[in-house]
Amino acid sequence: MRQLVVVAITDPSARIGTLEAAQAALQAGVRAIQVRWKDGSPRDTLELADALRRATRAAGALLLINDRVDIALAADADGAHLGDDDLPLPIARQITPSDFILGRSVDTPDEAAAAEVAGADYVGLGPIFNTASKSGLGDAIGPTGVAAVRDRVSLPIVAIGGIDRSRAAPVIEAGADGIAVIGAIMGALDPYSAARQLVEEVRRSLPESNAW
Repeated sequence: MRQLVVVAITDPSARIGTLEAAQAALQAGVRAIQVRWKDGSPRDTLELADALRRATRAAGALLLINDRVDIALAADADGAHLGDDDLPLPIARQITPSDFILGRSVDTPDEAAAAEVAGADYVGLGPIFNTASKSGLGDAIGPTGVAAVRDRVSLPIVAIGGIDRSRAAPVIEAGADGIAVIGAIMGALDPYSAARQLVEEVRRSLPESNAW
């Protein structure tokens, strides 16, 4: 799971194109791509996932699909990231291979603890800071919210929400094992440089004892 140090989440409004931005992130050292396309049809999402599956395999990186376990299986992705309205974790676990990665979105220590009991491989925790990439989210929990979740669970925490290079270190120091970003990479004119700087900043901030 070391690949989840920096997760680049796709955005159809990426400045240079979704596939191109994701490929640039992989070239920069990102080792996990998460396909997120809320308004995309299942067919279009699968086509994007297929293209990214080839790119992630070439880079030795993980491919995760947002929300849709069926598309993840069809694309031979490494896993899926699930939210409140998606398949419950126990059911998703029943219909996927034993090595299939299942992440769960959470925003409180109680939700994180429940996800751990239900069999999540990691939790996506947020929003850490206010973000323009997603609407309808709760209040930002900040690094203190990360620390509170770290005290409750042992599984990896991937923090998300308004994180950029300047905010990455405090989040990691609070107990996150990695970060997931949309705008910080997909919204950049130079996603390669943006991704490279993020990867370097997060790796500098991780403790040497981190098991990842």
